[in-house]
Amino acid sequence: MALPSIHHAVDDTFIEALSAIVGERVSRSDSVREHHGQDQSYHAASPPDAVVFAHSTEEISAVVMLCAEHVVPIIAFGTGTSLEGHVAALKGGVCIDVTQMNEVLAVNQADMDVRVQPGVTRKQLNTYLRDTGLFFPVDPGADASIGGMTATRASGTNAVRYGTMRENVLSMTVVMADGRIVRTSSRSRKSAAGYDLTRLFVGSEGTLGVIAEITLRLHGIPEAMSAAVCSFDSMEGAVNTVIETIQCGVPIARIELLDEVQMDAINRYSDLDYPLAPTLFFEFHGSEAGVQEQTETVRDLADGNGGGDFQWATDEQQRLHLWQARHDAYYACLALRPGTKGMVTDVCVPISRLAESILETQKDIQDTGLLAPIVGHVGDGNFHLCILVDPDDTAEIERAMALNERLVLRAIAMDGTCTGEHGVGYGKTAFLTAEHGDGVSVMRAVKNALDPQGIMNPGKMIPGN
Repeated sequence: MALPSIHHAVDDTFIEALSAIVGERVSRSDSVREHHGQDQSYHAASPPDAVVFAHSTEEISAVVMLCAEHVVPIIAFGTGTSLEGHVAALKGGVCIDVTQMNEVLAVNQADMDVRVQPGVTRKQLNTYLRDTGLFFPVDPGADASIGGMTATRASGTNAVRYGTMRENVLSMTVVMADGRIVRTSSRSRKSAAGYDLTRLFVGSEGTLGVIAEITLRLHGIPEAMSAAVCSFDSMEGAVNTVIETIQCGVPIARIELLDEVQMDAINRYSDLDYPLAPTLFFEFHGSEAGVQEQTETVRDLADGNGGGDFQWATDEQQRLHLWQARHDAYYACLALRPGTKGMVTDVCVPISRLAESILETQKDIQDTGLLAPIVGHVGDGNFHLCILVDPDDTAEIERAMALNERLVLRAIAMDGTCTGEHGVGYGKTAFLTAEHGDGVSVMRAVKNALDPQGIMNPGKMIPGN
């Protein structure tokens, strides 16, 4: 049985016009459409009416112009690893899949930057850069596409030292809603010329245009890297260690927090044997002497907050295994309760409110009776729950949704945000006004000016879009 078609304009004549642009790289098969209407979240899928596999900026431009002419919605698609329903075709339309636009176009070693097509993934890029002495640090866990990471303003475990996509995107080429091809800025490290279009499109989630090329800032591969694991007597002690580490100005690369439930999950899933206690994963980058100084400072801070002995992972394979276990945290959670789905939350608060936010959240979890491990990139105040719910238990899902709402509103009340890195998609539009107030009307004005027909990823980010 065919999936329902949502947008009447995507008929055989329209498909023929698409085929004239991309040849056989257009599909209306049920399996292809279904795959492109679902990300990795618990949000309901919604397939597009057709999927186009683009090979060039010019092809994207031609497809967008055709869609604009017929007022057909457009949804850009990378690897589909987003977590707030970003790729769901809520109003049908055409999905532009950029995964076959996966070339590294230019590496400027002296300037420490690289220009890539949007389908390049972060692992692919770092493999390509391996012999240059440079690397791209933004690491959201999934092997996401650079285009998708840019569109969602992705972050990850390295953000505390190297920043998010906001700090690491220098320029991009964007296909606008009318098909125009616009370059947002030059490769220079700073500019005072006009509006900052680059920052406007970083995090725009495909609602303003389709990202077709990205120029990224690169960093030198550190001389020394060392990772450590430290268990704590209490969650408060672990979080206070994080706060003091940041306040002392330690240039730590990663600080990840896992509660005792999450530690149980990763021990089982990744064959580890760490204590079932609030735990910090650290990674230190720098010179040999610099790493030594950082580790001594952080170890002293941990000792003062009830931390145990540091368990070191200095060998590269040990480090990779440790961080792979951290990145597999979601799958480890699912294994705790087979048959459930994970409702993954995402909030961020000022570092000074982190302990209060997490401790109140833990109490809330206990009161609901739900199973919801906590994990976070706490060096910048960002943490997540993975609420495990039975997809057939309506009452349990309602309790989980209510827990998520309290979590978000608590973060906003602490001058935090409803999303530190996942983005808004359609899963968090309800919270945008609570966070930004009249700022949402400014966002809507920008959206209406750049996409007056409302065809770019409709139903996402802006309430009522």
